Amino acid sequence: MKITIINGSPKGDYSVTLHSCLYIKKHFPEHSYEVLNVGRDIKKFEKDFSSARESLESADLLIFSYPVYTFIAPSQLHRFIRLMKESDVSLNGKFATQITTSKHFYDITAHRYVEDNAYDMGLKVIKGLSADMDDLTTKKGREDVKAFFKYVTYCMGNDLYETRKTKLTAPAHKTVTTEADEVAKKNGTVSLVADMAADDGQLRAMTERFIKRCPYNVELINIHDFPFKGGCISCFNCSTDGTCIYKDGFQELLRDKIQKGSAIVIAFSIKDHSMGPVFKTYDDRQFCNGHRTVTMGMPFGYIVSGNLSEEENLRMIIDGRAEVGGNFLCGVATDELDPDAEIDALANKLSYAIENKYVQPSNFLGVGGMKIFRDLIWLMQGMMKADHRFYKSHGQYDFPQKKRGTMLFMYLAGAVMGNKKLKAKMGNKLNEGMIMPYKKALED
Repeated sequence: MKITIINGSPKGDYSVTLHSCLYIKKHFPEHSYEVLNVGRDIKKFEKDFSSARESLESADLLIFSYPVYTFIAPSQLHRFIRLMKESDVSLNGKFATQITTSKHFYDITAHRYVEDNAYDMGLKVIKGLSADMDDLTTKKGREDVKAFFKYVTYCMGNDLYETRKTKLTAPAHKTVTTEADEVAKKNGTVSLVADMAADDGQLRAMTERFIKRCPYNVELINIHDFPFKGGCISCFNCSTDGTCIYKDGFQELLRDKIQKGSAIVIAFSIKDHSMGPVFKTYDDRQFCNGHRTVTMGMPFGYIVSGNLSEEENLRMIIDGRAEVGGNFLCGVATDELDPDAEIDALANKLSYAIENKYVQPSNFLGVGGMKIFRDLIWLMQGMMKADHRFYKSHGQYDFPQKKRGTMLFMYLAGAVMGNKKLKAKMGNKLNEGMIMPYKKALED
């Protein structure tokens, strides 16, 4: 069969992920393969999509190959998927799967993003392979790649594929009242970062109401027409001192303007089951901050135009971003039911969080994500020097082996529980001992 590999890595032939696809090519030579370096050559495909169209339409199987960047795929692949849809490529009934490499930080949301867009284009989706960056260098990793491709060919031979779990409907935007009373303003500024085209009247109305109803001055920063020279290319030029290789002013905009506010609100219209290519470029370029949670403690909010209730994956990304970043998510105002009330509620909760410096403890999405980053930066501290300094100074190297007292207590508890006579003699004292610090907290 004919296989087209959609290489979404901006590193092109130097992509770690691509080498898993090349490994498949080596061990299954009976098929023909073509690689589209869409991450590296996205500007070329924006000018002329004809060669991509020919490769895609002649393929029996599409393999989306990419590294996971900030919860989803790189911005360059976002843009290519948008081009695929705009070009009305005939893909209905073809098979598609994906291979990613990462440290498993929100690889699930990246895979779901590609799957949802593949469904839109009529593709038959086969569950993809999420590999660790180093897997191909191990025997087990190489066996996993071969086993995965055998599974793919089995599914194709037997017409087996995943199906969409969500029924999508066309957005039904509710009217937003912009002629609202403007509330008195307090000291402080909220950074409102929007991807807002000139003809996006609905999102504009939502942001206008928020600006009026927010108790703080709001600085609107529309990144729709920002002159990005490109998306993140994972060059690691910023790894030592945080300086981005691009000289387009984004680094200054981010650090000197957006992150200087008392809170950040993100405003966008849903595009391709995500915030869209422009916001993905914005997100990826924030890698100049590395894996450092530099906005930790800052309240966040979202203003979203579109059917967010049907976008389970996007909701997880929004929640996960706040949790990992140590930000209190004050709300997500949409235009599905009652945008006026939701925008006003967001403004009021944002005001409370700013005044009271309110932050909630992280849940699984945040704790799990930060443990992955903690271990990654510990291993890469020799290269990711700025991240290492930040993690060290903020006590984020909270390895469990440092808690020797707790470990010793658990050994003692285990010895008691494993000895029937001691266990009987102790009676309820073990439970009383465990609850003692909590009783002390109540007394204090």
